Amino acid sequence: MAYSPTDLVRGLRDFRLATVPVAMLAIAAAGIFGFLAIADEMAEGEIDAFDKALLLALRNPADPSDPIGPPWLEETALEITALGGYPLIVLTLAAVIGFLLMTRRPGPALYALLSVSGGTVVSQLLKSFYDRPRPDLVAHLDTIHTASFPSGHAMMSTVAYLTLAALIVRIVVSRAARAYVLVVAVLVSLAVGASRVYLGVHWPSDVAA
Repeated sequence: MAYSPTDLVRGLRDFRLATVPVAMLAIAAAGIFGFLAIADEMAEGEIDAFDKALLLALRNPADPSDPIGPPWLEETALEITALGGYPLIVLTLAAVIGFLLMTRRPGPALYALLSVSGGTVVSQLLKSFYDRPRPDLVAHLDTIHTASFPSGHAMMSTVAYLTLAALIVRIVVSRAARAYVLVVAVLVSLAVGASRVYLGVHWPSDVAA
């Protein structure tokens, strides 16, 4: 039986669509496994030495309240860490949901809302469950209100920006643009996580989880 080029293109498209859910499940499973592994190490205290060493490496040895680097680096870290705060995430989410609704995409809009809302609930539940104290080796350079593990800023920036990036990718046609959106989302999430450690408000393992 002969297949036309159209049949081949359709087959490749169907294959890609079929592999997306499998890939997402694999990524989710790997993420959960990694989180549980770090949580176990944290609960048993086996990661404490690493946490303390890295946290102190980012401070002036003569003055632990002084982060390494020029003054503008601390200001930049504060600006970056705000990207993972609830006010900015909510504003970004509202803007994207508004765009999706205006372009008649209620499904993706609802998905974005549920993903970020669900991430918020999970983050708070995990913080309450593990109830890990904040770092006490260095001065906190940002305001804190909740327990340390896992990092709410790191977790929510990852959930929010990667979710929104995934939705934007489905709209954008250019492959280069898709890659750009995903890379930006990943870099923002990593930068937020790094800023939390630099500011002394989280242990490195809080962010890694």
